[in-house]
Amino acid sequence: MDRRRFITSVVAAAGVAGPFAGVACAAAQGGVKPVRGYGPLRPVRDLRDGKVRLHLPDGFKYRSFSVAGDKFTDGSIVPGRHDGMAAFAGPKGSAVLIRNHEVNGPVGAFGDKDRAYDPMAGGGTSTLRVTRYGEVINSAPSLNGTMMNCSGGPMVWRAWVSCEETVNGPDVADDFSGGDNSKLTEKHGYIFEVPVGRAATARPIRSAGRFPHESAAFDPSSGAIYLTEDNFAFPSGFYRYLPPKHPVLAGRLLDGGRLQMLAVKGAKRKDLSLGQRPGAAYATTWVDIDDPDPAFRGRPTNDEVVQAVGRQGREEGAAIFARLEGAVHHQGTIYFVSTQGGATATGDTAPDGFGDGRGQVWAYETWSGRLKLVYESPRSSVLDLPDNVTASKRGTLVLCEDGDGDNYLRGVTKAGEIFDFSRLEPISGDPGAEFAGSTFGPGGHTLYVNIQARQGMSIAIWGPWQRGPF
Repeated sequence: MDRRRFITSVVAAAGVAGPFAGVACAAAQGGVKPVRGYGPLRPVRDLRDGKVRLHLPDGFKYRSFSVAGDKFTDGSIVPGRHDGMAAFAGPKGSAVLIRNHEVNGPVGAFGDKDRAYDPMAGGGTSTLRVTRYGEVINSAPSLNGTMMNCSGGPMVWRAWVSCEETVNGPDVADDFSGGDNSKLTEKHGYIFEVPVGRAATARPIRSAGRFPHESAAFDPSSGAIYLTEDNFAFPSGFYRYLPPKHPVLAGRLLDGGRLQMLAVKGAKRKDLSLGQRPGAAYATTWVDIDDPDPAFRGRPTNDEVVQAVGRQGREEGAAIFARLEGAVHHQGTIYFVSTQGGATATGDTAPDGFGDGRGQVWAYETWSGRLKLVYESPRSSVLDLPDNVTASKRGTLVLCEDGDGDNYLRGVTKAGEIFDFSRLEPISGDPGAEFAGSTFGPGGHTLYVNIQARQGMSIAIWGPWQRGPF
């Protein structure tokens, strides 16, 4: 299908309701009980080395691969902090994975430093071709010299957009990590395009803003890129970037477009980080960000710079969210996660950072402009600080937790019901280990996911998907 016919077909489908169109969000007040899903979880040994890393339902198997500290097939070293990821169809039934590495600080670029955006920055992406059973065919760095590459999103023209969750740079005072920003050679806080099959150009899309980017979700009918902001200590916003030319027609994502921030009609600076009523829905509009890549005098604090873009939107009435993280496009709807949104449940303590809840899932209908609450966690034992999100072919969401205790992969069905699919076995000496980067491979045979840990790794999971909601 040529590009113009592709755009025509997706515009015709844009009015199809998303999979959660009928959900009245009974879960917002704890009214929906967890469903069986695929059944109880049990410890399962990793087919790579026999260790128990995951608890899964009966019939499911997995293999870990591409562990931090190992070598890529090109001989360079695999960095850590595996995070957001997408799977694309590869030759002979394989999958091509593009994977983020959320490395902070001026620690030096991995891979070929001559290709690095900033040779002092240690984040970026790697590209791997793997079988549907997690066997690596080839692997190599694909974007290096970026920083805190958290999540991003797959693009239909066979590319991944990687997002920097930071505003570090030589023009900004040091952040919470204690790294010396004066050692950096470039400004950070941008999005980068990484094409399938070749290395990235390492050119930032500056018009899409300089702020702590988290995820990117592409709407093929309009060509807009929807962006989330994970501003840990301050309010976050939901954005869209309107490129100067439809990316499918251009064959890539162009700089020079317009950045906007979502607002609720008739309610300036509506605080959506708070607990919501069942069935909450809002009519929305968009406000322009006049200066998406501001310049600064002197060397301002990191706190000042991290709010510079979002403050512009809120001054024009944009809505307030708590830590927006994962986002995914499915059937004309953008689903995105507010990690600390919602009301603090009885018995739960409020988490650190901005927002007191244990998580919300929102749905933005691109054709109507309506924003709806899909799910709000009633308590941490049901859903605890969701992060990355993806959707199955059936429209069930997969949520990666970044909670305080045991971390799970949870499913949210089209009826708004939640279930447990996998529990991460605690890692000795690494209580911060979490799931990240869930993505279904070609044909839906395999769910690929990352364990973000001190010794991060990727995992391929397969089994009787037809038995449950995925």
